[in-house]
Amino acid sequence: MGMSRVFIRSLLPLILVSLMLLPGLSEAYPDGIGGEQSNAGETIDDVAKEGCLCHGGEASNSVMVILVDVPHSWTPGDAYTMRLEIIGGPDSDKGGFSARVSAGELSGDGQSWEEDSMSRTHSSSATRIFELIWTPPAEGTGTVDFWISANAVNGADGPVGDNWNQLVFNLVEVAEDDGRGTRSLIAGSGTPEAPAADAGAVDLHSMGAPFRAHWLGLLGFGAVICVIIFCGFLLRYGFSTSYKGRSNVLRLRYKINRRGDQ
Repeated sequence: MGMSRVFIRSLLPLILVSLMLLPGLSEAYPDGIGGEQSNAGETIDDVAKEGCLCHGGEASNSVMVILVDVPHSWTPGDAYTMRLEIIGGPDSDKGGFSARVSAGELSGDGQSWEEDSMSRTHSSSATRIFELIWTPPAEGTGTVDFWISANAVNGADGPVGDNWNQLVFNLVEVAEDDGRGTRSLIAGSGTPEAPAADAGAVDLHSMGAPFRAHWLGLLGFGAVICVIIFCGFLLRYGFSTSYKGRSNVLRLRYKINRRGDQ
């Protein structure tokens, strides 16, 4: 009993050190994320601008980010309600976003990140459809930039199987509404990406061929070799006139044929 306790105590520091060395990429944020973050030992400026790196190192075309009811330009004093949809990626209904504008305020679904009214992030990952409301800044601000990073996740622990994509655009300021209505902006195709070059490699056993199939193949190959050897002996000794083991009748027939006596 004493030895087991000593052994467990000696393992505790090793376990704690291993947990501390786990990379930050394995940690997801189901309640939303934004602003400056530390990722893989580096500090990024903003999640909305840099991407959802906690769900993958690069943007994926398999995720389609759609922003509906986007104006062609903006005028002071108006508020614009837009719908954000996330399509594709893992087969689930879980997703999220991190949005930021260079001016004005964002509201709607989700919450501001650390009380920053120019940022918005999801407060729950149980849906892939969100409403965003943008209130423009004061007159004379000019062009306003928008950054939206959205992810589609499978709900499992860690980032494996998750994907994300990014939508970036800007709106110019006009004195009056130009009457062109709204539009939809899309990033990505929502179609699965081509697998890696070695992704098609499948173990033979996983295809339903047990180990005995290898032996059956070897037996078949051996049977063919045996047939070839048998045919060789048959041709060599079955039709040879010099083979001494032949019966006397056959030897006599060969002898008559050679003399020409019938």
